[in-house]
Amino acid sequence: MIKLVEFVMGAARKYTVIDYGFFKFLMITFGILLGAYFAQPILNIIWLVWVVFVVSAVWMIYKMFKYTR
Repeated sequence: MIKLVEFVMGAARKYTVIDYGFFKFLMITFGILLGAYFAQPILNIIWLVWVVFVVSAVWMIYKMFKYTR
């Protein structure tokens, strides 16, 4: 498992900003596709999606303030 992580990290170090942009676009479109195909089951756990969103947003805001001091 450690070798797999090292392999992925080695590849990630070579990515450019454009590569990361395409990766984010890939993840967003994948999420939209999943939401379109599994809309009804997702509505049953929408509270969990909101919790993950809020916790992630608070974490990122904390990190932004921490790193900009």
